[in-house]
Parts: sequence; structure tokens; C-alpha cells
Amino acid sequence: MSVLVVGISHRSAPVELLERLALDAEGTAKLVADVMSGDHVSEATAIVTCNRLEVYAEVDRFHGSVEDLSGLLVARAGQPTEALLPHLYVHYDEGAVSHLFQVAAGLDSMVVGEGQILGQTREALRVGQENGTVGPALNALFQQALRVGKRAHAETDIDRAAPSLVSAALERSSVPVAGARALVVGAGAMASLSVSHLARSGAAGIAVLNRTAARAERLAEEYGATSVPLSDLRAELATADLVISCTGARESVVRLADVVAARGADDRPLTVIDLALPHDVDPSVGELPGVELINLAGLADELRGLEATAGVDDVRTIVGQEITAFLAVRRQASVTPTVVALRSMATAVVDAEIERLASRVPDLDETTRAEVLHAVRRVADKLLHEPTVRVKELADAEPAVSYTAALAELFRLDPDAVDAISRAEGQQ
Repeated sequence: MSVLVVGISHRSAPVELLERLALDAEGTAKLVADVMSGDHVSEATAIVTCNRLEVYAEVDRFHGSVEDLSGLLVARAGQPTEALLPHLYVHYDEGAVSHLFQVAAGLDSMVVGEGQILGQTREALRVGQENGTVGPALNALFQQALRVGKRAHAETDIDRAAPSLVSAALERSSVPVAGARALVVGAGAMASLSVSHLARSGAAGIAVLNRTAARAERLAEEYGATSVPLSDLRAELATADLVISCTGARESVVRLADVVAARGADDRPLTVIDLALPHDVDPSVGELPGVELINLAGLADELRGLEATAGVDDVRTIVGQEITAFLAVRRQASVTPTVVALRSMATAVVDAEIERLASRVPDLDETTRAEVLHAVRRVADKLLHEPTVRVKELADAEPAVSYTAALAELFRLDPDAVDAISRAEGQQ
């Protein structure tokens, strides 16, 4: 079994294509369920963000699994296969480990080093655990990825080097945050980050609007903002200087007609930031006099290829160390079932020979019998010690051949016994 990743992100596709693959919680659950129904998949989960969709699966076959997972993404995009496939990327086994660690550390984010991806990775693990689609393999991988991400932020300057997507958008805004009257449409993680940033930056007033009033009230109360019904959006737009929308709705929330009606003949500056995928704001809003529209497509063009310098090299060093350590532990663990099966075989041979001795020399006293048993076991242990130590060392050397397979073949180990030990260990 090996980990397979099939995904699409801001690095491989334009935002317009990512919008077609945007999934809510229900859509994500359906996608993972479909992945789990595949013939070669034993575990699965997905990381879903505004600029990334990645399916992680534990599989027993590479080619068939890649075809199945790619087909599921193509079906959801509603695009011809040839239009989507060039934008998909695939990582397998050690490559999948490396990719997830880089993602969790923020090295693959639109804004390099942003910390929100860590929470999104944690959410993918949590949902997979609750739905029973994450087992021992993905659990161990994601738990370690979260530790890597935490270490990257704790031991480097990456937090100062890379702002969040929210702060990157606000820095681009021509309307200063300090003293502005701001609207935040939505009440999820991105909305919370927006309200927090606006409050710290000195916004004169912040109104939170959301379809679920209770969530808007909780978010507004946390940061001293005001909760407003979403039905009052047009009225609020009439006095707003800055709007951030991030609802994840399936259709536009900030419509052209609302903005036109709210502004009338007023052409005062208004910045509208759309951080949703699919987009929350009608793109035509940006064509109105005095209105500046900042969306993910524009941010992607601006941020693509740019990397913060402070802390990034240190994070890459940490990620490299963690990848090496994780793979070494995994290779050693893969050897354990074969070693245990070898020692079990040796124990069985010793026990059989002692029974044979007892039948041939029935008058042997207990003291002598115990000494013989002890001596034979010591001989078996000494003979097996060097091979078991060496096979673990050779596993660390990333050999071109499988020494565990060679050991099993040389000693004619029962493959069912090795598989049984593997399953038992994996279920712990």
C-alpha cells in the first residue's frame, strides 16, 4: 500500500478552472466517498481550499488508482478530459509525503508561508477520521504533516515573511483600512481572519453579514464588530468603504444591481475584495466608476512566482529533515513484519527439535532439558541477530531491491504470516 495524491491548485491551473472544482462540505464528502468506492483504495481524504483541491488516498495499485481519481475530478469539473488533465498533478509514495509536508508548512501556498493551510490540513484529517475514511496510514502521515507545519512556524520567521491572503489583498487596496467602514460577508475561517485583520488595522466600523445570523453574531461579538442581516446588504453597501466577501456560496452574493442601487450617482472610492471560490462578487462590479475589485485571479497573477525571503529557506530545511526522518521510520516499520516472521519461524524450529529430543531421550532430567533449550535458543538468536540488524540498516539505504522480500524468499517465510503481522501492527 502507498499514498497517492491527485490534485489541482493555483500553481497548476487558472482560477477560472479552479472555480469549476470548488466544493462545499457536502461535495467534499461525496468526492471522498466516491474515491473510497474504488477497487484499489483503502483510505482517503481531501484538502479543499479556495485555491486547491487535493485527494489523498492509500492505494494498492498506481495506474488504476490514478485513472480513477483523475476521472472523478474530470467529472466534477464539467470540462472535456483533455481540458482538465494537463492541469492535474500526481504525487506517489515518497513524492506524496514530500508534497503534503510542503503544503502543511505553507511552501506551496499562493502566499508562501501563510498559516491558514495548517488549519485546512487539520480539517481534512478530522473529517476523514469522523467519516471513517482515514486509517492508520493517512492518520500517521497527516499527523506528522501537522507537526511539520507547526515546527515551521515555531522555529522560523515565516510568519513575518508571508502575510495571509487577506492581508495581501488589503495591502493592494487603494482604500486605507484605518478609518474605513468595512463589510465582511461570510462567517467562516476566511471571514474570521478578515474581521481580525480589519480590527487590528484600525477600521472605523466593521459589519458582519451572513446567511446564518447566529454565526455572524458570534464572529462580530468576538472582535467588537456589528452583526447585520444579509438581507440588509444593499443598505450597508451605501455607506461602506471596503467590502470583503468570502462565503463559498454557489452563486454571486454581491450582485451588480445591489452595488449600483446602493451607490447611485456616488463615485466615491470603494474597494471590493472577493476571496471566495467560486466567486462571490459579480465581476462587472469592478467596471463601475470608483469601484476597485480585487479577486483571487488578480491576486494569483500578482503573487505567482513571488516568494518571501525571510524564513523560507529555513522552512525548506526543516521540511527536508522531516521528510527524511518520516521515510526512514516508515522503511524500518516495513521490515518489522518480516523480521518478526523470521524469529517466529526460528522459535517454532527450536520448539519442534526440543520436543523431538524429549521423545528420543525421555529420561532426560528437567535441569538438563532446560539447559539444552536455553543453549539452542541462544544459538538461534545469535544466528538471526546479524541478518535482522543488517536488513534494517539496508532498508534505510533506499535500496533498488527489497531486502525484506529477499529475506522472506531465502527463509521461505509464510507470506500469510507476514501479512497478518502487518495488518495487526497497522491496526494499533
